Amino acid sequence: MSPEQNRKLLLIFAIAVIALNLRPAIASVGPLIFEIRDDTGLSNTLLGLLTTLPVLAFGLFSVMTPLFTRRFGTEGTMALALVLLTSGLLIRVMPSLIPLFLGTAILGVGIALGNTLLPGIVKKSFPRRFGLVTGIYSSMLGIGATIASAISVPLSEGAGLGWRWALGAWAAIAFIGLLVWLPQMKQNIPVIARRSLRQSLRQLGTSKLAWNVSIFVGLQSLTFYTIIAWLPEILIERGMSAGNAGYMLALTQGTGVIGTFVIPAWAARRQRQRLPIIILVALEIISLLGLMASSLFLVELWAAMLGFCLGGSFGLALLFLVLRTRDSHSANELSGMAQSIGYTIASFGPAFFGAVYDLTLNWTYPIAMLLLIAFAKLASGWVAGRDEVV
Repeated sequence: MSPEQNRKLLLIFAIAVIALNLRPAIASVGPLIFEIRDDTGLSNTLLGLLTTLPVLAFGLFSVMTPLFTRRFGTEGTMALALVLLTSGLLIRVMPSLIPLFLGTAILGVGIALGNTLLPGIVKKSFPRRFGLVTGIYSSMLGIGATIASAISVPLSEGAGLGWRWALGAWAAIAFIGLLVWLPQMKQNIPVIARRSLRQSLRQLGTSKLAWNVSIFVGLQSLTFYTIIAWLPEILIERGMSAGNAGYMLALTQGTGVIGTFVIPAWAARRQRQRLPIIILVALEIISLLGLMASSLFLVELWAAMLGFCLGGSFGLALLFLVLRTRDSHSANELSGMAQSIGYTIASFGPAFFGAVYDLTLNWTYPIAMLLLIAFAKLASGWVAGRDEVV
């Protein structure tokens, strides 16, 4: 292989390892909710903040990513993102509530920067293979979440690490991600923007397409992070053991990996992406109706189907950031806007879901909220799936 081909393969590997690190810090919390509650006495609303804080950081810092790339370059900003992620994971191991929430906020900033940069990197480096590479890195996001969901309880209880180190152990993997990324720093130069952040936001703010892409990103993320935070707790209350509930969340993440790989690769070949959206939303509604039942009947089917839909929706959201833009600069700008607005919307999900349960003491009502979100996702996705660019 030529040096250029070797460089591209190394870059794909680095992107995959980074993507593997962008979900475990959040996905590992859900299976450990019951342990954290018993140890800290936090309410469901405050426990929801452990998932909400990173998502809120996504919303606040995604739009600011161009400010970092102009100072540190794209590759340098990605390195900074991995440093923040590693540091945040280690900080929340400290035995106090303040480090728990502070570390969660810091790692959220790191993930926000990484989330925003990846679509632009793919657009720039793989202009003819963006569907395939998007599928690869979105699948790795799902794999990271799957592993975290499956091993959190075994690490805490089986390995005797306790819930704090079960959360903090992922710092080692994040540090490996940083080491894998460092060779890319040879390509690093500050980004010279063609227009100011204010100008780009003003132009994107007048685009109906950009707003619908942003709303679609937000609604699919709201459901995803809500399910990550609360699915194990729902199943435990219905009589499932904590370990098996964690495996059900892992099943959801595992089928999500299939969705994140298959759907973008298929949708990228279509002129419009409306049919994939219709299919995904229909299956999501069916799976949510199944989870509304008070028993565990066919729960494996509902969890697997929901995971596939959420993974596919996430893959579509990432694909929209590439398909609906002309070049890597535009992709970074739309990615910043969509993830900022989208994750701000999503940040209300886990805490609000927990608050609705605290008020009603019935999981039917918060799950019904997700049904309404699914219909709204269909409406925004219908516009985002048009064959246009912002």
